[in-house]
Amino acid sequence: MTLKERINEDMKAALRARETAKLGAIRLLMAAIKQREVDERIVLDDAAVVAVIDKMLKQRRDSIAQFQAAGRQDLVDAEKLEADLLQTYMPAGLSDDEVRAAVTAAVAETGAAGPGDMGKVMAVLKPRLAGRADMAEVSKRVKAALTR
Repeated sequence: MTLKERINEDMKAALRARETAKLGAIRLLMAAIKQREVDERIVLDDAAVVAVIDKMLKQRRDSIAQFQAAGRQDLVDAEKLEADLLQTYMPAGLSDDEVRAAVTAAVAETGAAGPGDMGKVMAVLKPRLAGRADMAEVSKRVKAALTR
């Protein structure tokens, strides 16, 4: 079963169980997936669906930070519920050691010598680690590895 099919089945189950909050979050996800498919005139595979989910998770994290700063706990709770649901569809995360090893391998593979080669290294790492590691943290590690 593809990830998109699993999400669709979960939407049906939430509809039957009358779980309105879960249903709303899944519908938002399905709408984002469908929007990308329509915009690009393609059918998304699992990797592309993970990219959509990752983007939505990043938006939720940003919203949570802003709502906390504004003291709106009700909105923070709603965003956390959506983020938790979205997280269930993400692949298992990588440990620090696995990320460090991937960065080291990508630096060696590209022959990167300095900070100017950061784009090459990130281009290799992004498809490998997308959805499995925080890309901002990966970027920091690449920068640190290239400035040694």
